[in-house]
Amino acid sequence: MSGESSCGALNWYVLHSKPHMEEALWHQVQSHGFEAYYPHLRVRPVNPRARTVRPYFPRYLFVRVNLEEVGLSVFQWMPGAVGLVCFGGVPAAVPSILVEAIRLRVDAINATGDDPSVHFKPGDRVRVLEGPFAGYEGIFDARLNGKERVRILLQLLNNRVLPLEARISQLKRV
Repeated sequence: MSGESSCGALNWYVLHSKPHMEEALWHQVQSHGFEAYYPHLRVRPVNPRARTVRPYFPRYLFVRVNLEEVGLSVFQWMPGAVGLVCFGGVPAAVPSILVEAIRLRVDAINATGDDPSVHFKPGDRVRVLEGPFAGYEGIFDARLNGKERVRILLQLLNNRVLPLEARISQLKRV
């Protein structure tokens, strides 16, 4: 078994944050002397008072620690934290190569200012990923004012079509 999966080694773990607390938690983790990685995208919102940073993984960031030395409770009681992601009560270690791949992807998106995975054309089938219509499929209709807002058409019962405005980050091509 490699050193990356044992609890006694310095490993990356996924830290679950409270809603909209990713950045504050990232600073909190660093202030405790832990290495942390908060994957986020720089965005140019239409509203000048809106956030200019959007989490790549909303409510999650990565922390690199030796859990045998630190213990689990420090992350359960840290302000803004829900705790480490666990399976069967065991914190799930994330391979360093995966964290590095995520870092490279986020850096590439931020360098170009554009995420090629979110380009949609009118008529493309899309799935809503979050919000009250999560799981519904629709047709991409148009971009609205601003880079983040779009309109999709959801087909409901009796072939009724509902136009829905959403953030482009809430959609995935089907």
